[in-house]
Amino acid sequence: MAATMSKPAVHLHAAPATRRPVDYVWALARISLGWVFLWAFLDKTFGWGFATPAAKAWINGGSPTTGFLKGTGENALGGFFSSLAGQAWVDWMFMAGLLGVGAALILGVGTRVAAAAGGLMMILMWAAELPLTTNPFMDDHIVYAIVLVGLAMANAGATLGLGGLPIVRRHAILK
Repeated sequence: MAATMSKPAVHLHAAPATRRPVDYVWALARISLGWVFLWAFLDKTFGWGFATPAAKAWINGGSPTTGFLKGTGENALGGFFSSLAGQAWVDWMFMAGLLGVGAALILGVGTRVAAAAGGLMMILMWAAELPLTTNPFMDDHIVYAIVLVGLAMANAGATLGLGGLPIVRRHAILK
């Protein structure tokens, strides 16, 4: 009998041997979008004067959701969204979402969970603005949600992030 040669086992959790240029593009998109979320958290928390003046900072008693949600009153779903404005539980969930999604994307750990949470946040913000005034359907919230799905599907945390660590590769929740 002739000896048969077997192929080495393929490990689905193994890190790729080489990175392609597109992997770095996805990694830069991940870090950039992570910074968008993290910066929103920081500015709303401390009122560094970009989108949030110091007097309206969360640490000074301001509500991070009031400005945006109160401005939705005339929109299609405005009654629902404006009723959420300024509620403590909404503020806490929103800020936890900004911080969690931002940190996860920048670090490259929990990218799938961050993509789901961030995508949900983006869809809710898009819905709060309906009807759109500059485009009948598409706006930056939908584009960000699509990019978040792409980040998760591309395993973007494995390049220039902690997503390539063995513990992350072994546990799907950390990817």
